[in-house]
Amino acid sequence: MRDKDEVWKIGENIAREYLENKGYKILEQNYRTRYAEIDLVAQKENALIFIEVRTKTNELFGSPEETINKKKLEKLWRNADGYAKIKKWTGQCRIDAVCIVLNLDSSVKRIKHYQNIINQ
Repeated sequence: MRDKDEVWKIGENIAREYLENKGYKILEQNYRTRYAEIDLVAQKENALIFIEVRTKTNELFGSPEETINKKKLEKLWRNADGYAKIKKWTGQCRIDAVCIVLNLDSSVKRIKHYQNIINQ
């Protein structure tokens, strides 16, 4: 059985490769502030995109999508806003999510990319 940290790391690396293959330029992975962490920060065209990665090994107790709650989104948006200010970003920003379910061998059973999951 894999521990949660291993599953998260596998999921983030899968999400990174998935997004890079879709033309996203990954700027940061595991960007930490004293308040929270942003899993991936990417740029595509003229948008700065903050990506929440959710990975599960099964869906017996719910989907990865169901683990993204309002409180998490609010915290993510505050951190994304702070990141954009620090980097003096003046263009468009958005929050995306990549939700992954893994097979027992850590291969991808299901992956879904949701764009612009909140509007602020």
